[in-house]
Amino acid sequence: MANGVWHTGYGIEINLSLPDLGHPDRPDLLQEITARVSERDPQLLECLAHHDKRECQSESGGKSPWMFIRRGRMGGRRPLVASHLPITHKATPAESAQHKATKERIVETAGRHGLDAEAEVPIGNRRSISDAVVVGPGGTRIGWEIQYHHLSPSSVHRRSVNAVEHGITPLWVAKDRTASLIDRAPWARVDDMPWKDIAHGKEMVIRGGYRHLEVWKCVASSERHCLISEGAGHCGAIHADWFVPALCLPEKKPVFIEDLVLQSATGESVPVYMPNRGSGRAGRHMWVSADDCALWQELIGEKTPLPAAPAEEEDNVITFA
Repeated sequence: MANGVWHTGYGIEINLSLPDLGHPDRPDLLQEITARVSERDPQLLECLAHHDKRECQSESGGKSPWMFIRRGRMGGRRPLVASHLPITHKATPAESAQHKATKERIVETAGRHGLDAEAEVPIGNRRSISDAVVVGPGGTRIGWEIQYHHLSPSSVHRRSVNAVEHGITPLWVAKDRTASLIDRAPWARVDDMPWKDIAHGKEMVIRGGYRHLEVWKCVASSERHCLISEGAGHCGAIHADWFVPALCLPEKKPVFIEDLVLQSATGESVPVYMPNRGSGRAGRHMWVSADDCALWQELIGEKTPLPAAPAEEEDNVITFA
């Protein structure tokens, strides 16, 4: 804890023990520095010791040099105190190599198809940097985010919103079935493979995050179960639902990362958010073909776009199967 921090945006020292924070000319300063970290630049407030290049015990103990402001408890008082943010996960050498190889493969794939692509693209006011941005012939911009290690759900939400606000559709790539980004933003999951295989062009199948629309009549001869009746009953109605390629009837060809690079940029594949039945809060993000999306909207009689995203959630861990 500390009673002073350095404001990296204004280049000023803030004294938390003073009612005006030492800056009477900035009446909104308290509101700015007490905003949630998810709503501001995480590196807005810096440890004074770190700024002055002095040793900090909290940093030595594994904390980051960046700070957040909270209310402490001291007797009957609740003074403002500054605390260090935890260090986010540092990628292992293997993860870093996989990350680099995947990013280069996306950019190279886009180039082979005549699409503009660039790596390490700052978004907006540099609150985040997209690993790669691919631009389609119609101006659609897809911001690829390769995330091979843990990232909090709030960070996924914040960075996705920042991308959308600047005209970029986020596309997160994970390799872990339990990655917290799954279903919190448009995503795709690939196999965990050595970086050399990625760099040398081994097939990268999209294992999750891409689905096809299946429509069937709910009768006894149907290979699919009823979505309404419990047990083995059949209601005779027409059902429609989304399935990964391997679970389609008949099974559809797998989608590869090269397919998604091209189709997401050209609009042949689009991201949608599908609320779960009976609840608009929880649901699934998925990539689908534009034709399937149009058919779904026709089937349900909805011509307006599907919901873009759910509200921000707490940083609880989720799994997906």
